[in-house]
Amino acid sequence: MRPCLSIALAAPTTPRSLSHFLALLYKEAIAGRRSTREQEARLFFFFSIFSPTIATFFLPATRLSAVQIRNCKRSTLLLLLVRRRLLPLLRRQRMAVLAAPVVAAVLLLTWAAYGEAQYVLYKDATKPVEARVTDLLARMTLAEKIGQMTQIERQVASPQVLKDYFIGSLLSGGGSVPRKQATAAEWVSMVSDFQKGSLSTRLGIPMIYGIDAVHGHNNVYGATIFPHNVALGATRQAALLSPRFAKLLPFFTNREIRFCLMFLSRDPNLVKRIGAATALEVRATGIQYAFAPCIAVCRDPRWGRCYESYSEDHRIVQAMTELIPGLQGDVPANFTSGMPYVAGKNNVAACAKHFVGDGGTQNGVNEDNTIIDRRGLMTIHMPAYLNALQKGVSTVMISYSSWNGIKMHANHDLVTRYLKDRLNFKGFTISDWEGIDRITTPAGSNYSYSVQAGVLAGIDMIMVPNNYQSFISILTSHVNNGIIPMSRIDDAVTRILRVKFTMGLFENPMPDSSMADQLGKKEHRDLAREAVRKSLVLLKNGKTSDKPMLPLSKKAPKILVAGSHADNLGYQCGGWTIEWQGDTGRITVGMTILDAVKAAVDPSTTVVFAENPDADFVKNGGFSYAIVVVGEHPYTETKGDSLNLTIPDPGPSTVATVCGAVQCATVLISGRPVVVQPFLGAMDALVAAWLPGTEGQGVTDVLFGDYGFTGKLPRTWFKSVDQLPMNYGDAHYDPLFPLGFGLTTQPRTY
Repeated sequence: MRPCLSIALAAPTTPRSLSHFLALLYKEAIAGRRSTREQEARLFFFFSIFSPTIATFFLPATRLSAVQIRNCKRSTLLLLLVRRRLLPLLRRQRMAVLAAPVVAAVLLLTWAAYGEAQYVLYKDATKPVEARVTDLLARMTLAEKIGQMTQIERQVASPQVLKDYFIGSLLSGGGSVPRKQATAAEWVSMVSDFQKGSLSTRLGIPMIYGIDAVHGHNNVYGATIFPHNVALGATRQAALLSPRFAKLLPFFTNREIRFCLMFLSRDPNLVKRIGAATALEVRATGIQYAFAPCIAVCRDPRWGRCYESYSEDHRIVQAMTELIPGLQGDVPANFTSGMPYVAGKNNVAACAKHFVGDGGTQNGVNEDNTIIDRRGLMTIHMPAYLNALQKGVSTVMISYSSWNGIKMHANHDLVTRYLKDRLNFKGFTISDWEGIDRITTPAGSNYSYSVQAGVLAGIDMIMVPNNYQSFISILTSHVNNGIIPMSRIDDAVTRILRVKFTMGLFENPMPDSSMADQLGKKEHRDLAREAVRKSLVLLKNGKTSDKPMLPLSKKAPKILVAGSHADNLGYQCGGWTIEWQGDTGRITVGMTILDAVKAAVDPSTTVVFAENPDADFVKNGGFSYAIVVVGEHPYTETKGDSLNLTIPDPGPSTVATVCGAVQCATVLISGRPVVVQPFLGAMDALVAAWLPGTEGQGVTDVLFGDYGFTGKLPRTWFKSVDQLPMNYGDAHYDPLFPLGFGLTTQPRTY
């Protein structure tokens, strides 16, 4: 005999015992089958119609959540109110016929509202992501969908704006901060306030906050600033060849041997660790989305974003996509390429950018035209995106540039047919800052067309970033008028929601204030210091090969440190640091190269700093040697485009003056190769230090021999700008220093 039937046969008749009986029957009902929470809630409602008071008896035995239990109790109170107000009408014979349908209607409406309030599939974290996306999408209005496609700058946002317009994403542009030198707590407070606005909407869809964390959390004061990508592309270590491989060397040319060594020696694990540290620092400020990595293949150093590229060779760039699992976490076994993936709340969504060909524009002009056939585009500029998709990159940012005259922001063939359809990318695409505006010339001259062209090309989220009301109005009109089909809107929103569900944003929408100590953490600074010393490339060491200058002695009696970049943290970090274009001076927390020299040498050594000394001062100073630190001033994007690639004044005169009077080691701070051949003869040693970031001690670690030089050039160093563009493998390849070049030293024992 079934348990529930045995209970029924022994059913008591008194009101008190009847309530007990109904409770037991309820328990048996849910125990005798695999009931869902929704079924339990509806069964509770059925019983509560007859006896609302029994809820307190059996409710704790259910598997309902705390929220569902609270809603059950509210429904019980509602039913008691219904019984108290309407059931007396039933006792009046004249009102019985009228009241019965009213009671039935109220109960049915309450039933419907109760079922909706008790269980919403998209809020159930146990359900598959795709089921949650489908459920939520079906509940959304057009306004809510278009809001999800809209990303706006924090300076034009407020919690009310997010609520009223259902905004799906916020960002901080370069230098956009709560206040100068804002703490992690202040960032968390700001993000929390915005998120509360999003969660207060009808459906409670959390917003995702993006920021350009391109070499650490570089917008934030006190964050660890890692070397820029061009430096990380140089961090490949010298390889140890097996005896079996060594036997084959006589059969290869010198060029082939160098090429093999160059790619056997790469060290992408360092980049992965940098990604993980960056993710923690970004999360420390409450932000969940980093516009990184840039996987451009810079083919011309005259481009102002060349330092954002790891290399001129796509194979090095492909290897460095390990930043993605650093930021997002390692994808699980049997992962499907193209799906977005974020491991948890200690990770952030990554963004592969800028799709595609941004590093190949004519003469290195930013946002210009990349003229190359399809095979060249696919073999040089596209490969790293395949690696990015295999590693679960969540988003892809579209490039400002054009391919053979077609703006990438309007290129349906590459964005939709190739990236989404052929490569099976299931995350979301995002425009660059005002990227759709620049579809037209001049930018913004026909914004209605730009919205139409960008969305139909396949861009899912638009980085508006300021004029959001106009964007929302125009896109809404295009949909209502049939210019943009609802299917395109649904595709975009599906992708955005998929990323948000995948990264756990619905379960953990609010910042975690306990992570504040991750910002500028010592372990992260130690990692940045490691990256600096591994990225330095030794281009010259001694006037003759048998008399190397490096490593330097820490016990020299008197040392001169000179140059505009020796004691300038802003110059040392470069663009995309604190401000969009970077800045000069002590712009954040860190150690300049001068600071590092003073910390490295013996206490008995005198260190003299003169930014631009005259010849007599140098000659008569009694210096054992000099360290000259010069280079480029900070720049970003178009402001960095250069046709001459010369070292800014007074850099060349400082090198000539100091190196003409005393033995000197020149440390070059730059985002790319620059003209050095005219000064090379005067230098005793030349070190390409790139844009090393906040940890200047990484430079002195190798200058003074605590570690050896191991870095290799990630791009070709030209003799003259007249040779450009010139890349490894070109027929006219005649460099000053070839791709993969780098002298080595051994650590010094003190």
